[in-house]
Amino acid sequence: MKKKWAIGVIAVVSFALMGCTANEQAGTETGKAKEQGDETVLRLNNENEPTSLDPPIGFNNVSWQPLNNIMEGLTRLGKDNKPEPAMAKSWKVSADKLTYTFSLRDDAKWTNGDPVTAEDFVYAWKRMLDPKTGASSAFLGYMIKGGEEFNSGKGKKEDVKVTAKDKKTLVVTLAAPQDYFLSVVSNPAYFPINEKVAKADPKWFTEAKTFVGNGPFKLTEWKHDDSMTMVKNETYWDKKTVKLDKVTWAMVSDRNTDYQMFQSGDLDTAFVPAELSEQLMGGKNVRTWDQAGLYFYRFNVKMEPFQNEKIRKAFAAAIDQKEITDYVTKNSEKPAHAFVSPGFPQPDGKDFREAGGSLLTPDESEAKKLLEKGMAEEHYDKLPAVTLTYSTKPEHKKIAEAVQQKLKSVLGIDVKLANMEWNVFLEEQKGLKFQFSQSSFLPDYADPISFLEAFQTGNSMNRTGWGSETYDSYIKQAKQEADAKKRFALMHKAEKLLMNEAPIIPIYFYNQVHLQNSGVKGIVRHPVGYVDLKWAEKS
Repeated sequence: MKKKWAIGVIAVVSFALMGCTANEQAGTETGKAKEQGDETVLRLNNENEPTSLDPPIGFNNVSWQPLNNIMEGLTRLGKDNKPEPAMAKSWKVSADKLTYTFSLRDDAKWTNGDPVTAEDFVYAWKRMLDPKTGASSAFLGYMIKGGEEFNSGKGKKEDVKVTAKDKKTLVVTLAAPQDYFLSVVSNPAYFPINEKVAKADPKWFTEAKTFVGNGPFKLTEWKHDDSMTMVKNETYWDKKTVKLDKVTWAMVSDRNTDYQMFQSGDLDTAFVPAELSEQLMGGKNVRTWDQAGLYFYRFNVKMEPFQNEKIRKAFAAAIDQKEITDYVTKNSEKPAHAFVSPGFPQPDGKDFREAGGSLLTPDESEAKKLLEKGMAEEHYDKLPAVTLTYSTKPEHKKIAEAVQQKLKSVLGIDVKLANMEWNVFLEEQKGLKFQFSQSSFLPDYADPISFLEAFQTGNSMNRTGWGSETYDSYIKQAKQEADAKKRFALMHKAEKLLMNEAPIIPIYFYNQVHLQNSGVKGIVRHPVGYVDLKWAEKS
Protein backbone atom coordinates (compact mmCIF):
# COMPACT_ATOMS: atom_id res chain seq x y z
CA MET A 1 0.00 0.00 0.00
CA LYS A 2 1.87 1.52 -4.91
CA LYS A 3 1.81 2.40 -8.28
CA LYS A 4 1.04 5.48 -10.36
CA TRP A 5 -1.84 7.44 -8.98
CA ALA A 6 -4.27 9.58 -10.87
CA ILE A 7 -6.55 10.90 -8.17
CA GLY A 8 -7.06 14.26 -7.26
CA VAL A 9 -9.57 16.01 3.96
CA ILE A 10 -11.99 18.16 3.12
CA ALA A 11 -12.59 21.21 5.30
CA VAL A 12 -15.68 23.25 5.89
CA VAL A 13 -15.26 25.94 8.54
CA SER A 14 -16.64 29.37 9.22
CA PHE A 15 -14.40 32.41 9.33
CA ALA A 16 -16.18 35.69 9.82
CA LEU A 17 -13.25 38.07 10.14
CA MET A 18 -10.46 36.68 7.99
CA GLY A 19 -11.63 37.94 4.60
CA CYS A 20 -9.32 38.41 1.65
CA THR A 21 -6.21 38.81 3.77
CA ALA A 22 -6.16 35.07 4.39
CA ASN A 23 -4.16 34.26 1.26
CA GLU A 24 -1.49 36.75 2.23
CA GLN A 25 -1.33 35.70 5.85
CA ALA A 26 -1.51 31.92 5.58
CA GLY A 27 1.88 30.32 6.04
CA THR A 28 3.82 33.53 6.49
CA GLU A 29 5.00 32.04 9.77
CA THR A 30 7.66 29.38 9.18
CA GLY A 31 6.63 27.83 12.46
CA LYS A 32 8.58 27.43 15.65
CA ALA A 33 11.33 25.25 14.26
CA LYS A 34 13.72 25.50 17.16
CA GLU A 35 13.08 24.80 20.79
CA GLN A 36 15.45 24.16 23.66
CA GLY A 37 18.62 25.04 21.81
CA ASP A 38 18.84 23.65 18.29
CA GLU A 39 16.06 21.08 18.56
CA THR A 40 14.00 20.76 15.36
CA VAL A 41 10.32 20.27 16.13
CA LEU A 42 7.55 19.54 13.63
CA ARG A 43 4.01 20.38 14.81
CA LEU A 44 1.10 18.40 13.37
CA ASN A 45 -2.58 17.93 14.18
CA ASN A 46 -3.98 14.38 14.51
CA GLU A 47 -7.50 15.84 15.01
CA ASN A 48 -8.63 13.11 17.44
CA GLU A 49 -7.37 10.77 20.13
CA PRO A 50 -6.22 7.44 18.66
CA THR A 51 -8.74 4.71 19.39
CA SER A 52 -5.77 2.41 20.05
CA LEU A 53 -2.04 2.17 19.36
CA ASP A 54 -2.31 -1.60 19.47
CA PRO A 55 -1.37 -2.22 15.80
CA PRO A 56 -4.23 -4.52 14.68
CA ILE A 57 -6.86 -2.80 16.84
CA GLY A 58 -6.41 0.89 15.95
CA PHE A 59 -7.98 0.29 12.55
CA ASN A 60 -8.48 3.93 11.53
CA ASN A 61 -6.61 6.96 10.31
CA VAL A 62 -6.18 8.74 13.64
CA SER A 63 -4.53 5.64 15.14
CA TRP A 64 -2.45 4.45 12.23
CA GLN A 65 -1.11 7.91 11.22
CA PRO A 66 1.03 8.26 14.38
CA LEU A 67 1.59 4.50 14.66
CA ASN A 68 3.20 4.45 11.21
CA ASN A 69 5.96 6.68 12.57
CA ILE A 70 6.70 4.90 15.84
CA MET A 71 6.59 1.36 14.42
CA GLU A 72 7.68 -0.39 11.24
CA GLY A 73 6.89 -3.60 9.38
CA LEU A 74 8.93 -5.85 7.13
CA THR A 75 8.61 -3.24 4.37
CA ARG A 76 8.01 0.49 4.41
CA LEU A 77 6.44 2.52 1.63
CA GLY A 78 9.10 4.73 0.11
CA LYS A 79 8.90 8.23 -1.30
CA ASP A 80 7.64 6.70 -4.56
CA ASN A 81 4.86 4.85 -2.68
CA LYS A 82 6.44 1.47 -3.45
CA PRO A 83 7.47 -1.04 -0.75
CA GLU A 84 11.14 -1.00 0.16
CA PRO A 85 13.20 -2.94 2.74
CA ALA A 86 12.52 -1.98 6.36
CA MET A 87 12.71 -4.52 9.21
CA ALA A 88 13.47 -7.02 6.44
CA LYS A 89 16.73 -6.33 4.62
CA SER A 90 15.80 -8.73 1.81
CA TRP A 91 13.38 -11.47 0.76
CA LYS A 92 12.95 -14.35 -1.64
CA VAL A 93 9.73 -15.47 -3.33
CA SER A 94 9.12 -19.04 -4.46
CA ALA A 95 8.48 -19.85 -8.12
CA ASP A 96 4.76 -20.35 -7.45
CA LYS A 97 4.63 -16.92 -5.71
CA LEU A 98 3.15 -18.49 -2.59
CA THR A 99 6.07 -18.60 -0.14
CA TYR A 100 8.01 -15.54 1.01
CA THR A 101 11.21 -15.86 3.02
CA PHE A 102 12.19 -12.62 4.75
CA SER A 103 15.65 -11.97 6.20
CA LEU A 104 15.51 -9.49 9.09
CA ARG A 105 18.19 -6.89 9.75
CA ASP A 106 20.81 -7.68 12.37
CA ASP A 107 20.47 -4.10 13.65
CA ALA A 108 16.65 -4.13 13.86
CA LYS A 109 15.88 -3.17 17.47
CA TRP A 110 13.01 -2.19 19.72
CA THR A 111 13.13 1.08 21.63
CA ASN A 112 13.96 -0.85 24.81
CA GLY A 113 17.06 -2.28 23.12
CA ASP A 114 15.70 -5.77 22.44
CA PRO A 115 16.39 -7.21 18.99
CA VAL A 116 13.41 -7.45 16.63
CA THR A 117 13.05 -11.15 15.87
CA ALA A 118 11.10 -13.30 13.43
CA GLU A 119 9.15 -14.61 16.43
CA ASP A 120 7.91 -11.08 17.12
CA PHE A 121 6.25 -11.14 13.69
CA VAL A 122 4.85 -14.65 14.17
CA TYR A 123 3.40 -13.61 17.53
CA ALA A 124 1.92 -10.38 16.15
CA TRP A 125 0.37 -11.87 13.01
CA LYS A 126 -1.22 -14.82 14.82
CA ARG A 127 -2.48 -12.45 17.51
CA MET A 128 -4.09 -10.28 14.80
CA LEU A 129 -5.86 -13.38 13.47
CA ASP A 130 -6.81 -14.79 16.86
CA PRO A 131 -10.61 -14.44 17.24
CA LYS A 132 -10.04 -13.65 20.92
CA THR A 133 -8.23 -10.45 19.91
CA GLY A 134 -11.31 -9.18 18.09
CA ALA A 135 -9.27 -7.17 15.56
CA SER A 136 -11.34 -5.47 12.85
CA SER A 137 -8.24 -5.65 10.67
CA ALA A 138 -7.98 -9.45 10.93
CA PHE A 139 -9.32 -9.95 7.40
CA LEU A 140 -6.05 -8.46 6.10
CA GLY A 141 -4.38 -11.60 7.43
CA TYR A 142 -6.57 -13.86 5.33
CA MET A 143 -3.90 -13.71 2.65
CA ILE A 144 -1.84 -16.04 4.84
CA LYS A 145 -2.67 -19.71 4.40
CA GLY A 146 -4.77 -20.84 7.36
CA GLY A 147 -5.43 -17.24 8.46
CA GLU A 148 -9.11 -17.06 7.58
CA GLU A 149 -9.80 -20.50 9.03
CA PHE A 150 -8.17 -19.59 12.35
CA ASN A 151 -9.94 -16.24 12.59
CA SER A 152 -13.34 -17.76 11.78
CA GLY A 153 -12.95 -20.53 14.35
CA LYS A 154 -12.65 -23.27 11.74
CA GLY A 155 -8.89 -23.73 12.04
CA LYS A 156 -6.07 -23.81 14.55
CA LYS A 157 -3.39 -21.26 15.36
CA GLU A 158 -0.63 -23.72 14.50
CA ASP A 159 -2.06 -24.12 11.00
CA VAL A 160 -1.45 -20.45 10.15
CA LYS A 161 1.50 -20.68 7.78
CA VAL A 162 3.90 -18.17 9.24
CA THR A 163 6.98 -19.48 11.03
CA ALA A 164 10.33 -18.34 12.38
CA LYS A 165 13.01 -20.46 10.72
CA ASP A 166 15.47 -18.81 13.09
CA LYS A 167 15.67 -15.50 14.97
CA LYS A 168 16.19 -13.48 11.80
CA THR A 169 14.34 -15.55 9.16
CA LEU A 170 10.56 -15.38 8.70
CA VAL A 171 8.75 -17.72 6.31
CA VAL A 172 5.14 -17.11 5.27
CA THR A 173 2.98 -19.06 2.82
CA LEU A 174 0.01 -17.37 1.16
CA ALA A 175 -3.37 -18.88 0.41
CA ALA A 176 -3.08 -17.62 -3.17
CA PRO A 177 -0.53 -15.54 -5.12
CA GLN A 178 -0.85 -11.83 -4.32
CA ASP A 179 1.31 -9.42 -6.31
CA TYR A 180 0.73 -6.68 -3.74
CA PHE A 181 1.77 -8.68 -0.64
CA LEU A 182 4.95 -6.63 -0.12
CA SER A 183 2.76 -3.52 0.08
CA VAL A 184 0.34 -5.23 2.47
CA VAL A 185 3.06 -6.06 5.01
CA SER A 186 3.87 -2.34 5.29
CA ASN A 187 0.39 -1.86 6.79
CA PRO A 188 0.22 -1.29 10.58
CA ALA A 189 -1.89 -4.44 11.04
CA TYR A 190 1.23 -6.37 10.03
CA PHE A 191 3.61 -4.59 12.39
CA PRO A 192 5.56 -6.81 14.80
CA ILE A 193 4.92 -6.77 18.53
CA ASN A 194 7.61 -7.35 21.14
CA GLU A 195 6.35 -10.66 22.48
CA LYS A 196 8.26 -10.43 25.77
CA VAL A 197 6.86 -6.95 26.49
CA ALA A 198 3.29 -7.85 25.49
CA LYS A 199 3.17 -10.93 27.67
CA ALA A 200 4.58 -9.05 30.65
CA ASP A 201 2.16 -6.11 30.19
CA PRO A 202 -0.93 -6.77 28.03
CA LYS A 203 -1.70 -3.01 28.09
CA TRP A 204 1.77 -1.94 26.90
CA PHE A 205 0.29 0.17 24.08
CA THR A 206 -1.91 2.40 26.25
CA GLU A 207 0.69 4.83 27.64
CA ALA A 208 3.88 6.44 26.37
CA LYS A 209 5.95 5.14 29.28
CA THR A 210 5.10 1.52 28.47
CA PHE A 211 4.97 1.76 24.67
CA VAL A 212 7.73 -0.16 22.90
CA GLY A 213 8.13 0.55 19.19
CA ASN A 214 10.65 0.02 16.42
CA GLY A 215 10.07 2.92 14.02
CA PRO A 216 11.88 6.17 13.14
CA PHE A 217 10.43 7.90 16.21
CA LYS A 218 9.85 6.99 19.85
CA LEU A 219 6.67 7.89 21.73
CA THR A 220 7.68 9.89 24.81
CA GLU A 221 4.47 11.62 25.91
CA TRP A 222 0.78 10.90 25.45
CA LYS A 223 -1.66 13.29 27.08
CA HIS A 224 -4.89 11.53 26.27
CA ASP A 225 -7.39 13.58 24.27
CA ASP A 226 -4.85 16.41 24.16
CA SER A 227 -1.52 15.66 22.47
CA MET A 228 1.27 13.21 21.71
CA THR A 229 5.02 13.75 21.47
CA MET A 230 7.55 11.56 19.72
CA VAL A 231 11.31 12.02 19.40
CA LYS A 232 13.93 10.62 17.05
CA ASN A 233 14.50 6.95 17.87
CA GLU A 234 18.20 6.37 18.52
CA THR A 235 17.77 2.58 18.26
CA TYR A 236 16.23 2.78 14.75
CA TRP A 237 18.30 0.97 12.10
CA ASP A 238 18.18 3.94 9.70
CA LYS A 239 18.37 6.78 12.21
CA LYS A 240 20.85 8.67 10.00
CA THR A 241 17.98 9.38 7.57
CA VAL A 242 15.73 10.92 10.25
CA LYS A 243 16.22 14.72 10.33
CA LEU A 244 13.61 15.78 12.90
CA ASP A 245 14.39 15.79 16.61
CA LYS A 246 10.78 15.86 17.74
CA VAL A 247 7.22 15.69 16.44
CA THR A 248 4.23 16.94 18.41
CA TRP A 249 0.69 15.97 17.51
CA ALA A 250 -2.21 18.12 18.67
CA MET A 251 -5.71 16.65 18.89
CA VAL A 252 -7.84 19.52 17.62
CA SER A 253 -10.96 18.41 15.79
CA ASP A 254 -12.25 21.94 15.11
CA ARG A 255 -10.76 23.03 11.80
CA ASN A 256 -11.32 26.69 12.55
CA THR A 257 -8.91 26.29 15.47
CA ASP A 258 -6.62 24.14 13.32
CA TYR A 259 -6.31 26.93 10.75
CA GLN A 260 -5.77 29.62 13.39
CA MET A 261 -3.00 27.52 14.97
CA PHE A 262 -1.31 27.34 11.57
CA GLN A 263 -1.61 31.12 11.21
CA SER A 264 0.08 31.65 14.57
CA GLY A 265 2.86 29.12 13.90
CA ASP A 266 1.61 26.61 16.46
CA LEU A 267 1.07 24.08 13.65
CA ASP A 268 3.21 23.48 10.58
CA THR A 269 0.37 22.05 8.49
CA ALA A 270 -3.38 22.65 8.39
CA PHE A 271 -6.46 21.88 6.35
CA VAL A 272 -7.73 24.33 3.73
CA PRO A 273 -11.07 25.74 4.93
CA ALA A 274 -13.82 25.53 2.30
CA GLU A 275 -14.85 29.16 2.86
CA LEU A 276 -11.30 30.27 2.09
CA SER A 277 -10.50 27.79 -0.67
CA GLU A 278 -10.92 30.34 -3.47
CA GLN A 279 -8.38 32.65 -1.84
CA LEU A 280 -6.00 29.92 -0.69
CA MET A 281 -6.06 27.29 -3.43
CA GLY A 282 -3.11 27.77 -5.74
CA GLY A 283 -1.17 29.72 -3.12
CA LYS A 284 2.46 28.88 -2.42
CA ASN A 285 1.65 27.23 0.92
CA VAL A 286 -1.09 24.92 -0.37
CA ARG A 287 -0.02 21.40 -1.24
CA THR A 288 -2.19 18.73 -2.83
CA TRP A 289 -1.43 15.01 -2.69
CA ASP A 290 -3.24 12.11 -4.32
CA GLN A 291 -5.40 10.02 -1.99
CA ALA A 292 -7.16 6.77 -2.70
CA GLY A 293 -10.51 6.43 -0.96
CA LEU A 294 -13.86 8.10 -0.77
CA TYR A 295 -16.48 9.83 1.37
CA PHE A 296 -19.84 8.08 1.27
CA TYR A 297 -23.05 7.20 3.12
CA ARG A 298 -24.13 3.79 4.40
CA PHE A 299 -27.66 2.41 4.59
CA ASN A 300 -28.56 -0.14 7.24
CA VAL A 301 -30.50 -2.70 5.18
CA LYS A 302 -31.76 -4.31 8.39
CA MET A 303 -33.75 -1.17 9.29
CA GLU A 304 -36.85 0.22 7.61
CA PRO A 305 -37.19 1.60 5.01
CA PHE A 306 -33.78 0.62 3.69
CA GLN A 307 -34.50 -3.08 3.49
CA ASN A 308 -36.00 -2.10 0.13
CA GLU A 309 -33.49 -1.82 -2.72
CA LYS A 310 -35.60 0.61 -4.77
CA ILE A 311 -35.89 3.02 -1.83
CA ARG A 312 -32.13 2.91 -1.35
CA LYS A 313 -31.61 3.56 -5.05
CA ALA A 314 -34.12 6.43 -4.93
CA PHE A 315 -32.06 8.16 -2.22
CA ALA A 316 -28.88 7.56 -4.22
CA ALA A 317 -30.32 8.92 -7.48
CA ALA A 318 -31.61 12.05 -5.73
CA ILE A 319 -28.17 13.22 -4.62
CA ASP A 320 -25.94 15.22 -6.96
CA GLN A 321 -22.31 14.57 -6.05
CA LYS A 322 -20.96 17.42 -8.17
CA GLU A 323 -23.13 19.94 -6.36
CA ILE A 324 -21.54 18.84 -3.10
CA THR A 325 -17.95 19.12 -4.34
CA ASP A 326 -18.62 22.43 -6.14
CA TYR A 327 -20.59 24.22 -3.44
CA VAL A 328 -19.97 22.48 -0.11
CA THR A 329 -16.50 20.93 0.13
CA LYS A 330 -14.83 23.09 -2.56
CA ASN A 331 -11.39 21.46 -2.39
CA SER A 332 -11.20 20.12 -5.94
CA GLU A 333 -12.38 16.62 -5.02
CA LYS A 334 -13.76 14.39 -7.77
CA PRO A 335 -17.47 13.49 -7.53
CA ALA A 336 -17.80 9.73 -6.95
CA HIS A 337 -20.16 7.76 -9.16
CA ALA A 338 -18.82 4.35 -8.12
CA PHE A 339 -17.02 2.83 -5.13
CA VAL A 340 -13.41 2.17 -6.22
CA SER A 341 -11.41 5.36 -6.59
CA PRO A 342 -9.12 6.21 -9.52
CA GLY A 343 -5.47 5.22 -9.35
CA PHE A 344 -5.37 1.47 -9.96
CA PRO A 345 -3.88 0.47 -13.35
CA GLN A 346 -5.21 -2.64 -15.07
CA PRO A 347 -3.19 -5.12 -17.20
CA ASP A 348 -4.52 -3.36 -20.33
CA GLY A 349 -3.09 -0.03 -19.15
CA LYS A 350 -6.45 1.55 -18.36
CA ASP A 351 -7.29 2.79 -14.90
CA PHE A 352 -9.80 0.57 -13.08
CA ARG A 353 -12.15 3.52 -12.61
CA GLU A 354 -11.87 4.57 -16.23
CA ALA A 355 -12.65 1.03 -17.38
CA GLY A 356 -15.52 0.61 -14.92
CA GLY A 357 -17.08 3.97 -15.75
CA SER A 358 -19.89 5.67 -13.88
CA LEU A 359 -22.17 3.28 -11.99
CA LEU A 360 -24.38 5.89 -10.33
CA THR A 361 -26.00 8.82 -12.13
CA PRO A 362 -27.99 11.58 -10.40
CA ASP A 363 -31.50 11.51 -11.87
CA GLU A 364 -34.29 13.31 -10.04
CA SER A 365 -37.07 11.90 -12.22
CA GLU A 366 -35.80 8.33 -11.79
CA ALA A 367 -35.40 8.89 -8.04
CA LYS A 368 -39.09 9.80 -7.71
CA LYS A 369 -40.16 6.73 -9.70
CA LEU A 370 -37.96 4.42 -7.64
CA LEU A 371 -39.31 5.81 -4.37
CA GLU A 372 -42.88 5.33 -5.53
CA LYS A 373 -42.21 1.73 -6.61
CA GLY A 374 -40.32 0.92 -3.41
CA MET A 375 -43.08 2.29 -1.19
CA ALA A 376 -45.65 0.26 -3.14
CA GLU A 377 -43.60 -2.90 -2.66
CA GLU A 378 -43.51 -2.29 1.11
CA HIS A 379 -47.15 -1.13 1.24
CA TYR A 380 -46.09 2.20 2.71
CA ASP A 381 -48.62 5.03 2.66
CA LYS A 382 -45.97 7.13 4.33
CA LEU A 383 -42.23 6.53 4.44
CA PRO A 384 -40.98 5.56 7.93
CA ALA A 385 -38.99 8.32 9.65
CA VAL A 386 -35.40 8.59 8.45
CA THR A 387 -32.44 9.80 10.53
CA LEU A 388 -29.06 10.58 9.03
CA THR A 389 -26.28 10.32 11.63
CA TYR A 390 -22.85 11.88 11.28
CA SER A 391 -19.82 12.29 13.52
CA THR A 392 -19.41 15.68 15.17
CA LYS A 393 -17.43 17.92 12.85
CA PRO A 394 -18.53 21.04 11.01
CA GLU A 395 -17.60 19.58 7.62
CA HIS A 396 -19.70 16.45 8.17
CA LYS A 397 -22.60 18.59 9.32
CA LYS A 398 -22.41 20.78 6.23
CA ILE A 399 -22.49 17.81 3.85
CA ALA A 400 -25.31 16.15 5.82
CA GLU A 401 -27.34 19.36 5.62
CA ALA A 402 -26.81 19.48 1.85
CA VAL A 403 -28.01 15.87 1.53
CA GLN A 404 -30.96 16.61 3.81
CA GLN A 405 -32.02 19.56 1.65
CA LYS A 406 -31.62 17.60 -1.56
CA LEU A 407 -33.75 14.70 -0.35
CA LYS A 408 -36.42 17.17 0.72
CA SER A 409 -36.46 19.05 -2.57
CA VAL A 410 -36.33 15.97 -4.83
CA LEU A 411 -38.27 13.34 -2.88
CA GLY A 412 -40.20 15.41 -0.37
CA ILE A 413 -38.63 13.48 2.50
CA ASP A 414 -37.97 15.17 5.84
CA VAL A 415 -34.71 13.61 7.01
CA LYS A 416 -33.74 14.20 10.62
CA LEU A 417 -30.06 14.85 11.39
CA ALA A 418 -28.25 13.48 14.43
CA ASN A 419 -24.61 13.68 15.46
CA MET A 420 -22.28 12.19 18.06
CA GLU A 421 -18.61 12.21 19.00
CA TRP A 422 -16.35 10.27 16.67
CA ASN A 423 -15.24 7.38 18.91
CA VAL A 424 -18.82 6.67 20.00
CA PHE A 425 -20.07 7.11 16.44
CA LEU A 426 -17.58 4.53 15.18
CA GLU A 427 -18.62 1.89 17.70
CA GLU A 428 -22.32 2.50 17.12
CA GLN A 429 -21.88 2.23 13.35
CA LYS A 430 -19.97 -1.03 13.74
CA GLY A 431 -22.85 -2.30 15.86
CA LEU A 432 -25.39 -1.46 13.09
CA LYS A 433 -27.14 1.03 15.36
CA PHE A 434 -27.63 3.66 12.64
CA GLN A 435 -30.29 3.74 9.96
CA PHE A 436 -28.42 6.00 7.51
CA SER A 437 -24.94 7.34 8.29
CA GLN A 438 -21.87 9.19 7.07
CA SER A 439 -18.74 7.19 6.36
CA SER A 440 -15.38 7.08 4.64
CA PHE A 441 -13.09 4.45 3.22
CA LEU A 442 -9.32 4.40 2.76
CA PRO A 443 -7.89 1.25 1.17
CA ASP A 444 -5.24 -0.67 3.09
CA TYR A 445 -3.14 -1.64 0.08
CA ALA A 446 -2.80 -0.69 -3.57
CA ASP A 447 -5.34 -2.88 -5.31
CA PRO A 448 -9.11 -2.53 -6.01
CA ILE A 449 -9.77 -5.68 -4.00
CA SER A 450 -8.90 -3.71 -0.85
CA PHE A 451 -12.06 -1.66 -1.48
CA LEU A 452 -14.29 -4.48 -2.59
CA GLU A 453 -13.47 -7.09 0.05
CA ALA A 454 -14.85 -4.73 2.69
CA PHE A 455 -18.42 -5.47 1.56
CA GLN A 456 -18.26 -9.23 1.84
CA THR A 457 -21.02 -10.65 4.00
CA GLY A 458 -20.09 -10.20 7.66
CA ASN A 459 -16.87 -8.28 7.01
CA SER A 460 -16.06 -5.95 9.91
CA MET A 461 -15.86 -3.03 7.47
CA ASN A 462 -19.27 -3.69 5.87
CA ARG A 463 -21.45 -2.03 8.54
CA THR A 464 -24.61 -2.10 6.42
CA GLY A 465 -26.09 -5.54 7.10
CA TRP A 466 -25.97 -6.12 3.34
CA GLY A 467 -24.66 -9.36 1.91
CA SER A 468 -24.71 -11.29 -1.35
CA GLU A 469 -23.55 -14.83 -2.04
CA THR A 470 -22.82 -13.85 -5.64
CA TYR A 471 -20.75 -10.87 -4.52
CA ASP A 472 -18.85 -13.01 -2.01
CA SER A 473 -18.14 -15.51 -4.77
CA TYR A 474 -16.72 -12.82 -7.06
CA ILE A 475 -14.40 -11.61 -4.32
CA LYS A 476 -13.26 -15.13 -3.40
CA GLN A 477 -12.55 -15.96 -7.04
CA ALA A 478 -10.69 -12.68 -7.57
CA LYS A 479 -8.46 -13.37 -4.58
CA GLN A 480 -7.55 -16.80 -5.93
CA GLU A 481 -7.25 -15.89 -9.62
CA ALA A 482 -3.67 -15.82 -10.90
CA ASP A 483 -4.63 -14.42 -14.33
CA ALA A 484 -4.62 -10.63 -13.86
CA LYS A 485 -7.06 -9.95 -16.71
CA LYS A 486 -9.62 -12.42 -15.31
CA ARG A 487 -9.07 -11.08 -11.79
CA PHE A 488 -9.88 -7.50 -12.82
CA ALA A 489 -12.97 -8.69 -14.72
CA LEU A 490 -14.24 -10.35 -11.52
CA MET A 491 -13.64 -7.17 -9.53
CA HIS A 492 -15.61 -5.12 -12.05
CA LYS A 493 -18.52 -7.57 -11.74
CA ALA A 494 -18.40 -7.26 -7.96
CA GLU A 495 -18.43 -3.45 -8.03
CA LYS A 496 -21.36 -3.37 -10.45
CA LEU A 497 -23.34 -5.70 -8.20
CA LEU A 498 -22.54 -3.59 -5.13
CA MET A 499 -23.63 -0.37 -6.81
CA ASN A 500 -26.75 -1.97 -8.29
CA GLU A 501 -27.98 -3.19 -4.90
CA ALA A 502 -27.04 0.17 -3.35
CA PRO A 503 -26.17 -0.40 0.32
CA ILE A 504 -24.07 2.78 -0.04
CA ILE A 505 -24.11 6.20 -1.73
CA PRO A 506 -20.66 7.38 -2.91
CA ILE A 507 -20.19 11.16 -2.57
CA TYR A 508 -16.65 12.09 -3.61
CA PHE A 509 -13.18 10.64 -4.05
CA TYR A 510 -10.62 12.00 -1.62
CA ASN A 511 -7.59 14.09 -2.25
CA GLN A 512 -5.24 15.50 0.37
CA VAL A 513 -5.14 19.30 0.50
CA HIS A 514 -3.04 20.92 3.20
CA LEU A 515 -1.47 24.22 4.04
CA GLN A 516 2.20 23.61 4.79
CA ASN A 517 4.83 26.03 6.03
CA SER A 518 7.49 26.81 3.45
CA GLY A 519 10.25 25.63 5.78
CA VAL A 520 8.85 22.12 5.91
CA LYS A 521 9.67 19.52 3.29
CA GLY A 522 9.91 15.77 2.95
CA ILE A 523 6.55 14.85 4.50
CA VAL A 524 5.29 11.87 2.49
CA ARG A 525 1.53 11.43 2.30
CA HIS A 526 0.90 8.13 0.58
CA PRO A 527 -2.14 7.69 -1.69
CA VAL A 528 -2.66 4.32 0.00
CA GLY A 529 -1.01 4.31 3.36
CA TYR A 530 -0.29 6.81 6.08
CA VAL A 531 1.69 9.98 6.58
CA ASP A 532 5.41 9.24 6.81
CA LEU A 533 7.81 11.57 8.62
CA LYS A 534 10.98 9.51 8.19
CA TRP A 535 12.23 11.89 5.47
CA ALA A 536 10.66 15.11 6.83
CA GLU A 537 12.77 18.21 7.44
CA LYS A 538 12.14 21.65 8.85
CA SER A 539 14.23 24.80 8.60
